[in-house]
Amino acid sequence: MSKSTKYFYLLGLGGYIAPKHLEAIKQTGNVLLAAMDVNDSVGIIDRYFPEASFFCEFERLDRHFEKMQEKGGQVDYLSVCTPNYLHDAHIRFGLRNNMDVICEKPLVLNPWNASILKKAEQKYGSKVNCILQLRLHESILALRSRIQDSVSARKHDIDLTYITSRGIWYYVSWKGDVSKSGGIATNIGIHFFDMLLWIFGSVVSFELHLDEHDRAAGYLELEKARVRWFLSINPSTLPESIRKEGKTTYRSIVIDGEEFEFSQGFTDLHRKSYESILAGNGYGIEDAMPAIEIVHQIRNTEAIGLKGNYHPFAEKPLAPHPIIRNK
Repeated sequence: MSKSTKYFYLLGLGGYIAPKHLEAIKQTGNVLLAAMDVNDSVGIIDRYFPEASFFCEFERLDRHFEKMQEKGGQVDYLSVCTPNYLHDAHIRFGLRNNMDVICEKPLVLNPWNASILKKAEQKYGSKVNCILQLRLHESILALRSRIQDSVSARKHDIDLTYITSRGIWYYVSWKGDVSKSGGIATNIGIHFFDMLLWIFGSVVSFELHLDEHDRAAGYLELEKARVRWFLSINPSTLPESIRKEGKTTYRSIVIDGEEFEFSQGFTDLHRKSYESILAGNGYGIEDAMPAIEIVHQIRNTEAIGLKGNYHPFAEKPLAPHPIIRNK
């Protein structure tokens, strides 16, 4: 094994986000030794690391690790792409075995899970890195610099709208189970909450106006911004103009009445994340905590209905999807 090359394990190979991690490992000149997923539909690995070992049982991956250690091998990093509710357990596996860990969002579902991971870091001497790729987007970096450099005390008015259509399968999968995914605000919103907190400061107050299985809406007052937000996986919430174009996703951030353009530049963000982590500059547990705390609060707050400063998309009446799970 080359000293300059870093060697990886990956958990959750069959998931949506795993190919971005495979590509990032490859693009940074490193090697995937083994991967695991309960699903064996993982032919995507042939594009990147066809010689990597693969297992459908975690116990066999653990056995592979033990045998490799006996032969003097090493694993430098564990990439965690598993369902949200398993992240903390899989991160602890990596830390116990002297691997630095790279974990997809959300790092954990609850603040106390993060506190346990901080203690594990201290105990084992390895590091947890969270993928917060929006912080590496050029347009978002420029916006943060502008806000941070401003001497004005004014608060900015922001409307965040993110709709990413999902079909019936979503509710049958772990993503439709709030206890496993964290619900809409956590599963599809945490990157945006992290971005807003990173740019506009910590939470002063918040309201939850709508909390349903397929959409959520609320209001956040931050140190430097007032944010109305709306998140949805229901395609009927898409603006009519977007539906007519045949699009299934709508992403919009309006700041002080002007659309903030950041639709491009997403292609290389996982590679950039890996490059930063490998250089010792990854985002850790403390960086991820503010967003974890606010989505946990949202998940455990009763919606007050359409009162106060609510997002206009929350007004639209909709027919729900026929399957509602664990709401």
